[in-house]
Formats: sequence, structure tokens, C-alpha cells
Amino acid sequence: MAASSSRAAGRSPLPLALIVSLFFLWGVANNLNDVLIPQFKKAFVLNDFQAGLVQSAFYLGYFLVAMPAGIYMRRFGYKSAVVFGLALYGLGALLFWPAAQQGTYGFFLFALFVIASGLAFLETSANPFVTLLGPRESAARRLNLAQAFNPLGSITGILIGQHFIFSGVEHTPEQLAALSAAERAAFVAHETAAVQLPYLAIGLVVLAWGLLILLTRFPAVHAVEEGAVPRDHGALARLLGDRRFLATLAAQFFYVGAQVGVWSYLIRYVQATMPGTPAKLAANYMLVSLACFMAGRFAGSALMRYVAPRRLLALFAAVNVALTVFAVAVPGVAGACALVACSFFMSVMYPTIFALGVEGRGDDERKLGSALLVMTIIGGAVLTAAMGAVSDAAGISRAMLVPAASFVVILLFARLRGAVER
Repeated sequence: MAASSSRAAGRSPLPLALIVSLFFLWGVANNLNDVLIPQFKKAFVLNDFQAGLVQSAFYLGYFLVAMPAGIYMRRFGYKSAVVFGLALYGLGALLFWPAAQQGTYGFFLFALFVIASGLAFLETSANPFVTLLGPRESAARRLNLAQAFNPLGSITGILIGQHFIFSGVEHTPEQLAALSAAERAAFVAHETAAVQLPYLAIGLVVLAWGLLILLTRFPAVHAVEEGAVPRDHGALARLLGDRRFLATLAAQFFYVGAQVGVWSYLIRYVQATMPGTPAKLAANYMLVSLACFMAGRFAGSALMRYVAPRRLLALFAAVNVALTVFAVAVPGVAGACALVACSFFMSVMYPTIFALGVEGRGDDERKLGSALLVMTIIGGAVLTAAMGAVSDAAGISRAMLVPAASFVVILLFARLRGAVER
């Protein structure tokens, strides 16, 4: 009877559907940050560096928790890691309610850290889990399908922010200065309260999804595989002594920093270079960016049938260097359109760099390498804060030099990788 139940679970599409949905859920959380930055900047009267701490707190959670998540996954299994990650994600979302009640920016940053800690568990476990939920020969196809749901979640996050968080009330510095203390307090309370209901809904949905996964029977074969004890104790030392792998870590660090930086400050760039543009209208540029990102993933996958991945990576990185430099030189509508176009060419970078980093490695090196590559998401915290500092000192347009330099690093990585392979 038990064996029959296991086979039924293996044939059921429900386990795979539940795990694939996680790619959508973390896409929502990731890109809601792009809405929170201008929202908190307005509500708390922050400079660009301070507003950029939204991403710093978020991606610090990824950096600190990725390796513990990998260890937890080895000890307790994929399903347990997913459920634990969803619990943290849901808890962090629910913390937005008391954070808004207190009207404290630091409390919001802590809530974002908790959300990101949950996402670190999800990203570390969901990718390999999808490859195991079905026949081995179709693993790549399942993973590509799952990844396609990520930009859909990102678009949903922007739509939530555009229609349920942005109020449309935007004061100039002079108007803010003219407000009385009571009026100022009421404005802050109104703008911070705007995040309460959206994040409450997200938190409840995420916790319910975690409960559904907990109660769903998954194929029993994974319990055997998850319980295996790693036998290769020198894998980490070999990875850290491998210059090619260290170069991969650097490339991924700068890629994540560039992507997060461009998206985080796109709305701010539009409003600063096109004065009078409301945040709700500026958010449309972000929506088009995410549509370009999704289109780029499909186009990039198709092109890789004819072009080697590292060559396509180098080409796309070179194009993005030109686009970001153009956005610096020609601020305004043209520059904003260039930044939107960047998303198409960024689309293949993360998975291509990731694949180049772990290809040809043994099981333990692949698992540890994957955890280390997830840790490089800290680039989103470091480079976004750096962009904020540049913006405060020299303007938002010049801040785009930071992602431009990052794309140069990726271009060099791809070219050097090709030289080594030859």
C-alpha cells in the first residue's frame, strides 16, 4: 500500500505545480522592493543612499542564510527546506503590519531581512527539487518552465505596488517643509499604511501555500536521496582554490548588483530625468522592463541552440555596457528606454553564469558551488547602496555608471572563460 501511494504521488502533477509556484512567489517579493524604494523615500524623506538600504537589508538576508539553508536542506530534505522558507517569507510579510503601525524605517528593513532569509531557503532548495520531481530526461525542461514563472511574479509585484501601494500623492520638498508637524505625521502614517494590506495578503497566501506543501505527499524516492551522507569533504577547498570558480563568483556578484541596481533606481531615474512624472506612471517603465526580461529568457534559450552560451553572454554584456553608458550620457526618455532595453540582455546572464560555474563538477562540488553562487546575491545589497551614494553625490544618471562597470566585468569574464576553453 505504501509503495502504491508513493508511485501515485510520483505520477501526480500537484507536487511539481506547488514547487514551480515558488518561482512566481519569490518574483513578487523581489520586485516589490523596486516599489518600496520610492515609497519609503517619499514617506520617510530619505536620500538615495538611505532608500537603497531596502535592497541592502534584503540581499544581506540572502548572503547570510544561503549556506545555512544548504546545510538545513542536506539534513532535513528539500520539502522541509521549502516549508521552512515559506514560513520565514510569510512571517516577514506579516511584520509589515506592526512596522507600519510604528512608522519605523528600521523595522521595515528587519521585515525585509526576514523575507529574504525565507527566499534564500526557497532558491537553494527549489531549483534542484524541480529537477527531481519527474523523469531525469525532462529535468531541464521542467526547470526552464519553472524559471519562466519568475518574471510573471515580478510583473505581478510591480502591478501590486502600482495599484495598491502608490497613492499618487507626491509633495515637493517645499510643500513638505510647509506642512505642520501634525500634517507631516499624518502624511507619513498614510504612506506607510499603504503597504499593510498588500503585505498582509501576501503573508497569508504564502503561509497557506506552505501548509499545502506540508500536507501534500511528495515522491518517497527523495527521502532516500536526501538522507545520503556527503563523502567528499574536500569539495569546498577545491572550489575556493579554483580561479575559474572564483571568477564565476565575481561575475555573478556584479551581475546581481547590476540587475538590482538598474531595476531599483529605474523609477527614480524616470522621475528625476523627466520632472513631473508621477510614480504610478514611472512604474510602467518597470513593467515593460520585466516583459523584456521575460522575452529575453525565451529568445536567449533559442539562440543558445546556435551560439555558445559564453559567446552570447559576452555579446549581451557588451550591449548592456553601451546601453547603460547611453543612459548616463542622454538622460530623459531616451535614457530610460535604454535602461528598459537592458532587461532583455540581462535575462540570460544569471543562469548562464551559474551554469558555467557548476558544469563538469561532482555532486558535492555542485551543491556547495550552488550555495556559494546564491550567496553572491549580496551584490544586490552592495552595488545598490553604492549607486545610492553616487546618486546623492553626482545625480541619478551618473549612478548608472555602477551597472555599466559591472557589465564590463561580466564581459571580461565571458571572454576570459572562452580563452581558457580554447
